[in-house]
Amino acid sequence: MLKIRLTRGGAKKRPYYSIVIADSHSPRDGRFIEKVGSYNPLLKRDDPNRVALKVERIQEWLKKGAQPTDRVARFLASEGLVKWQAGNNPKKAEPGTKAKERAEERAQREADRAAAAAEAAANPPAAEEAPAEAAAPAEEAPAAEAAAEDAGQPAAEDAVEAEAGEAAEQAADDEAKS
Repeated sequence: MLKIRLTRGGAKKRPYYSIVIADSHSPRDGRFIEKVGSYNPLLKRDDPNRVALKVERIQEWLKKGAQPTDRVARFLASEGLVKWQAGNNPKKAEPGTKAKERAEERAQREADRAAAAAEAAANPPAAEEAPAEAAAPAEEAPAAEAAAEDAGQPAAEDAVEAEAGEAAEQAADDEAKS
């Protein structure tokens, strides 16, 4: 099948295209049958030298069955040689199957994290409450000792017994955690 297409020329970052008739199986910049025009994208859009076409030769090749590529069809449509219509491919922007799977996994992880955070906010762990309760009697013990000093000897003995009981509770908690 014959194609009317662009072949790139020019230096790096300075493209220049030739419009050629080529077999569809030949490489982009490879073998071609005939050069029928040129395209210089560096020129302004209204510059007449931006696109140069050999209209008579292109008409002959179109009659022989050559098919223009999309970009060349735009150029030929501006000359009135062919009717160009913009293609519509809605699936082009759609992600592939692997990307869809990754997005689903990411959404699932986010949902799990949100559920875990909501559960943690609704049900605070019991382990955090126990140290808070243990800390409260320890803070009261110095106050009991101060009151005992003011009142006399028997209250001091109660404070010593309370401290011994707290030490035993902490040892039991440490063993349970191990």
